[in-house]
Amino acid sequence: MIRILRRMDGMFSSLFWTQIFLFSLVEKIKMSNASLNANGKVPSTEGRDPAYFSYYAMLQHQQNMLQDTVRTSTYRSAILLNGPVCFHDKLVLDVGAGSGILSYFAVQAGARKVYAVEASNMAEKMQKIVDAANASGNDVLGKNAFLKNKIEVVQAKIEQSNLPIPQVDTIISEPIGVLLIHERMLESYLYARDHYLKPGGTLFPSTGSIFLAPFTDAGLWSETMGKARFWEQQSFYGVDLTAVYTDAKDEMFGMPVVGGFDPRTLIAPANPGGYIVDFYTITLEELRDFTIPFIWQASYTGIIHGIAGWFDLQFSPPASIQNGNPITMTTNPMAERTHWQQVRFLLKEPLAVNAGQTIQGWMRCVVNEMRSYTIEAEILLNDGTGQLSDPLSSPSPILNLDYNRRRNKWRLHEQTYNYSYYPQTGNDNVFRPEYNCLYEPEQPLDVAVVVENNLLDDATNNGQFVL
Repeated sequence: MIRILRRMDGMFSSLFWTQIFLFSLVEKIKMSNASLNANGKVPSTEGRDPAYFSYYAMLQHQQNMLQDTVRTSTYRSAILLNGPVCFHDKLVLDVGAGSGILSYFAVQAGARKVYAVEASNMAEKMQKIVDAANASGNDVLGKNAFLKNKIEVVQAKIEQSNLPIPQVDTIISEPIGVLLIHERMLESYLYARDHYLKPGGTLFPSTGSIFLAPFTDAGLWSETMGKARFWEQQSFYGVDLTAVYTDAKDEMFGMPVVGGFDPRTLIAPANPGGYIVDFYTITLEELRDFTIPFIWQASYTGIIHGIAGWFDLQFSPPASIQNGNPITMTTNPMAERTHWQQVRFLLKEPLAVNAGQTIQGWMRCVVNEMRSYTIEAEILLNDGTGQLSDPLSSPSPILNLDYNRRRNKWRLHEQTYNYSYYPQTGNDNVFRPEYNCLYEPEQPLDVAVVVENNLLDDATNNGQFVL
């Protein structure tokens, strides 16, 4: 649903046609994706599996996730607070169990039996903890005696056939990567849902929400450009490198930047609610190729250097279960840090924007064989004359002549990192937007734009125009 609170007649026409285009865009994407997934071959993850599972077989990397207090405590709260309705005396499946921490929480919440599925050799280390518990005899003070005879470790990929797993009441997993989708573990989570979850069963997490917003960061952009300019040298030890300068620029700016950043560098807020990925209902096909439409309204005059992204996770029992306790975890830049951090997608050419201008666009995410996604996005300043291009088509050279438009591509698996931002406390009273080269309008903005990803026909009063 796209809601535009109309207070300035002069902007009504262009915003109206923006809504019409986004509605038709999403419908076209749905139809095209169905054809694409039916006729095309889904990129396999098998080539990356050995390196992927070797990484997660190391206690060091498990420890990094366990010590993410936000992640671990949120999962524990979600499981224990919903223990009476979702876990007590239930059969539970833990997909990609890793160290087994979620399985242990499920037993603490009263699970009758937990099937902990882990494909890496971390399963062997988890088995040691389970064996120690099973060997505790009747000693209630023995090592993890509460786990005795409660957990069955299954070392396999969940997609393997004939696993010794029955239909379960609840599935738990931590299948999340950068921007929610990196590593393609969500596909295994959905596979488990389709093959092992009883009708009306519980998924934890239940939904994810992806948030996108424009940001400014001249320092980060210049640093990235500096790396590309190395290849402009005409005599590097007597060698002219300029033939690959364009390739270098494409590569450097095609690498998403992972790390925390100052939320005060955002030129516009993210769309409220984000782009919702409902794990109860989304199909594998929809997860493998989807497009996020957005409209922003610039809060400041400044330079857009790229698109920032983060996600929320929600833990909610299905509607059929009463007395649940929904829990939410956020990775937004204003919240406590997590090991996922945030991600920024730099534009090769920044885009100037004035306060109050609307910026429309889309971001398309398509799975690749690197256990990740290839991402393409377009943003367009809405001056009433331009129209977004089709995400399913190759960019036309004529679009390069439109100075209000930017279209770039990134490879989510080719991440680089930037840890230069350290949150400061107690300084908000002296900070001013111009310190980040953002300039406030003299008059308050008269138009507010709200975008949600559910494009449904609706009608309201009070001056709202709803599509």
